Amino acid sequence: MEELWWLLIAVCLLASYVGLVFPIVPSVLVLWIAFLIHLFGLGGGLSVWFWGAIIVLTVFLLVVDLIANVLFVKRTGGSKWGERAALIGVLVGSFVWPPFGIIIVPFVLVLVVEYGIHRDLQVALRVGFASFVAFISGTFAKGVVQTVMVVWFLLEAL
Repeated sequence: MEELWWLLIAVCLLASYVGLVFPIVPSVLVLWIAFLIHLFGLGGGLSVWFWGAIIVLTVFLLVVDLIANVLFVKRTGGSKWGERAALIGVLVGSFVWPPFGIIIVPFVLVLVVEYGIHRDLQVALRVGFASFVAFISGTFAKGVVQTVMVVWFLLEAL
């Protein structure tokens, strides 16, 4: 039975990385499922330091997820509609030609929305590119933080 629990944990840990490319997979939630399987399924003990750090890192991941696109679009002169287009683009893009859709769709949506608002292609391109940079930066940051979480978990669990 223990092997089955570890298999489920391994699947969850791998699925959390899939969530970096396909945001429909909730990376942080899947990581927590792995940690909780270890705690309740295997009766494994994880330190108070681990749980405290995981809570802080989880909050960080959620903030990065929500703020990266908005911050980058806003800093380059984008509108509220551009910010919303970036968020919608990330969600829609995860279904359209994965994994490239998650980069292309937000860029195109922001470009179209900002061009419609500003009627200036240069501004629209700058803001669209900002949504691309936000996605790449946010994904990289989330990947690093998730790796820290996974390695720490494995060091404590094994």
